Amino acid sequence: MIRGALFAATMAVSSVLTTIAVAQAPNAPAGRLVKAKALECNFSVLATGTWTDGKPVASTKPASLTVSFTSIDTQDGTADAAGDSGKAHITVRLVGNYLTLMQMDAYGALYVTTVFNTETKNGRLQAVHTRHEYTPVQLPGITSRPEQYYGDCAVK
Repeated sequence: MIRGALFAATMAVSSVLTTIAVAQAPNAPAGRLVKAKALECNFSVLATGTWTDGKPVASTKPASLTVSFTSIDTQDGTADAAGDSGKAHITVRLVGNYLTLMQMDAYGALYVTTVFNTETKNGRLQAVHTRHEYTPVQLPGITSRPEQYYGDCAVK
């Protein structure tokens, strides 16, 4: 009888600990990000990378970039990106405290935006937007080197 009671108590404690662990799992999606249907993102700092004499170098400067996403479906992993060239259907992944939106164009350039479940101000969340592009000649106003923007997003 003592063995049975001890076994039952051990199972009860194990069940409670498992429930707590699952509730606090690092990969459990953050509630606010799960409910996101649209994002309006503003980025105010830009880091640009290039290669000089075969060595990587980076520079930073102020920026003013706005990126928007609509029709976000974290369950199906889809969204629409609104931009200069119209709407683009993109891939979405929500894991833990990270909502990541990925877009690849027909030429191979990859754009990735990640929203972190960390507030900046006024309910906005930290975000980073990266553009993986390179052209031999740098053109003003056109992404021609790898870029990474830092800012925040309003979740709608």
